[in-house]
Amino acid sequence: MLVFKVATEPWEFEEIHKLNYKTFVEEIPQHSPMPTQKLVDKFHQENNYIICTRGRTLIGMITVRGKRPFSLDQKLPNLDEYLPKERKICEIRLLAVKPEARNGIIFKNLMEKTAEFCLGEGYDLAVISGTLRQLKLYKHIGFVPFGPVVGTKDAPYQPMYLTLEAFRQTLSRFGNETKFLFDKKDEEFKEPVNLLPGPVEMHPSVRDAIAGPAVSTRAKGFVDSFERVKSLLLKLSGAKNVEIFLGSGTLANDVMTGQLSLIRGKGLIISEGEFGERLIDHAKRWRLKFVTLEKEWGKRVEKEEIEKELERDEKIKWVLFTHCETSTGVLHDLDGITKVCKSRKVKVAVDCISSFATVPFKLDKVDFATSLSGKAVGGFPGLSFVFYNTDVKSQPEKLPRYLDLGRYAEKHGIPYTTSSNLFAALAVALGNLDIEKKTSTIACLSSRLREEILKNGLQILVPPDIATPAVFTIVIPKEISSRMVGDELGRRGYLLSYLSEYLLKRNWIQICLLGELRQEEILKLPSIIKNILNA
Repeated sequence: MLVFKVATEPWEFEEIHKLNYKTFVEEIPQHSPMPTQKLVDKFHQENNYIICTRGRTLIGMITVRGKRPFSLDQKLPNLDEYLPKERKICEIRLLAVKPEARNGIIFKNLMEKTAEFCLGEGYDLAVISGTLRQLKLYKHIGFVPFGPVVGTKDAPYQPMYLTLEAFRQTLSRFGNETKFLFDKKDEEFKEPVNLLPGPVEMHPSVRDAIAGPAVSTRAKGFVDSFERVKSLLLKLSGAKNVEIFLGSGTLANDVMTGQLSLIRGKGLIISEGEFGERLIDHAKRWRLKFVTLEKEWGKRVEKEEIEKELERDEKIKWVLFTHCETSTGVLHDLDGITKVCKSRKVKVAVDCISSFATVPFKLDKVDFATSLSGKAVGGFPGLSFVFYNTDVKSQPEKLPRYLDLGRYAEKHGIPYTTSSNLFAALAVALGNLDIEKKTSTIACLSSRLREEILKNGLQILVPPDIATPAVFTIVIPKEISSRMVGDELGRRGYLLSYLSEYLLKRNWIQICLLGELRQEEILKLPSIIKNILNA
């Protein structure tokens, strides 16, 4: 399997020096031969290498460097005069692919991974010294030639630049042009197995939908589609009302907590994980009066404990909790807690961000609930939902304008501009979503996966009787770094959650069954983790 990543390991850098030598000494005579047959770039300590590997063999690489002066600065002293103004610039260098692997798949994915890295660093302009033998290729990508040819007679180069806008247009074409400018047969390429809590692996039709034209959110066509999507969300959830917000799940939880601020009396917040603690933080920022019911991470607060707390303190008028505590994999008894609260006329607010479309449930009895377009719904992140079964009114004197649920209700859900592209992807994702089939598939796969995990001697944090079927938190032995395990799994084609601060602190990794599921590859994973730990 081909893996595309940023180089981090010592053996990867050794392979980079060897490929650098073969390309820029033996193939392109830019440097003199040397007995080591390794060429360490003069900017090596400042370089970021985006690489393609198969096993422990380096196939190709691209280098990104953002520190001035660039190598082109030394060849063109007035470099900035040729470039678009007000840009954050990086230099792309050392594009090298082994001759036997020069095909569209390798190049396309190296470029996409490079773009991902550059976007993460905030670069929106790249400069290169393009070898004259590949000018057609560079122009096809979107590079613009400028200035005189530089280099030597044996190794001439054309200075070129590429804007972020031009490269985005190029990437939109790549899907249909994976063999452009190459004659050799493409290698088999498998996308990494995405087992992250988000963004999840999406259906191709969802990825296609977001690339459509942007449309006015006031247009009748958009408004009609918006209403259909809201109706579908209500059908899936069982709630009476829903509003869609342009923002993450954190925004939706702020909106929900804002509604709790309108209730007289204090609240009770349940917490035994990262996202329970975040709900406490939401409440503190809203200056709410509340008490907490907390347990050790990986344990669960039961409905009987909540009942006792409500009996003890009649001033509690609302309860706030996460249905699925994503940081551990604990799943709360939503129906049981709701029944206990409703028997005492206590309002229920619940974060369903990681439970929606992973387990069967209805939101017809709760007062407020949140979810979002990513995760198990299968859309792109960026849209969030607040479900509610109570009357709401705009509160201009008490709530920030953007967080006022009542204002959205009064304006039929579209008080402000939203993203038609994100919405188009959401509409397709919901259209694809057979929630009964998906929750059943997750349950069956989860059962088999748990068996495989235990069979391979791995420790699961949460026992099955209180666990969501969609999240497995695996406890890595203290003498082994969870970061190293996660890195190695990434090199082997598995994307897991392990870099969150709360996971690194506890030496945990997580397998999440939220997106499109490739069961055969997923069931192989426990034995791969075991082999990594043994090694």
